[in-house]
Amino acid sequence: MAKFETYRDAFPNARLTRKDNGVLEVALHTDGGKLVFNGHTHEQFVELFHQIGEDRDNRAVILTGTGDAFMDMINPEGFDFFTPRGYDKILREGRKVLSNILDIEVPMITALNGPVLLHSEYALLTDIILATPDTVFQDKPHFEFGIVPGDGMHLLWPHVIGSVRGRYFLLTRQVLDAQTAKEWGVVNEIVPADRLLARAHEIADGIAALPPLTGRYTRMALTQQLRRLIDEGTAYGLALEGISAADVARRMAAQG
Repeated sequence: MAKFETYRDAFPNARLTRKDNGVLEVALHTDGGKLVFNGHTHEQFVELFHQIGEDRDNRAVILTGTGDAFMDMINPEGFDFFTPRGYDKILREGRKVLSNILDIEVPMITALNGPVLLHSEYALLTDIILATPDTVFQDKPHFEFGIVPGDGMHLLWPHVIGSVRGRYFLLTRQVLDAQTAKEWGVVNEIVPADRLLARAHEIADGIAALPPLTGRYTRMALTQQLRRLIDEGTAYGLALEGISAADVARRMAAQG
């Protein structure tokens, strides 16, 4: 079982703070500013969510970003999409990060502090999603790199907003504004930016006041369907993504 003191400062791209009532706030960042996602953070977040899930003193978790975006920048540093061993690492991490989020057996709240242009599946695996008025959703990088959005996006967006809407969202790189996202069931509340974290803590404090097993087992009950969805479809989706990445590599080699 993990103890907060042992992992609190272990992750360079996550600032962790916990109140006496067990509400853990996780703020993703790069050098104190908004997160730049890369191969190193991809690896790091697997262990981050594992440690959070192993700490039985956590009573509720708030996931948020830093700066003016939750996640809108990606850098290829640290990724190896184009060799079998390199992509094996990506596939393993891609599976584990989603299962480790689901293995956090206490209610989770995502406080989206701005645009989410990649890895919105992290938020969709949490229980309550708050957004600011300028939050937008898009799956931007997959098609920009020429690869399949098979890392969970292909499962969770059709599940949350409906099959037809979800496929359109991914295939057209649709930009979904906060109000539409709320109407379609992606977002629970739209909150002014200066009230976002306060509202997240207000909800989390109410959850943390429940008997410990009540909050924990409610999260487990509510995510059972998501667990089956992720278990059945993530490896397949990531395998297709890897094949498409290999094809991109072949085309690049032929051109260069």
